[in-house]
Amino acid sequence: MAEHSSPFTAGPGGVMTDEVGVVTGALELRTTVDEECVLTAWVRYEGADEWYRVTGGACALVAPEDHEPVHALLLGVLNRPEG
Repeated sequence: MAEHSSPFTAGPGGVMTDEVGVVTGALELRTTVDEECVLTAWVRYEGADEWYRVTGGACALVAPEDHEPVHALLLGVLNRPEG
């Protein structure tokens, strides 16, 4: 399983997760791709142990090489330090 991870700051609306609802503030995005080429997005509070699935944050990729650009795209959408 491949993964990418990046720190970011969520905007005022935060990020909706399946497990705990909205999380805000200094977070970390992790995307994983399984053997079936399905990407899943996860977030956690910076420095925490628990990861939470981003609601609606899974998709099938055409090829494993798509992982890095999709991770970068998600990071660009979620990282809103100024709101």
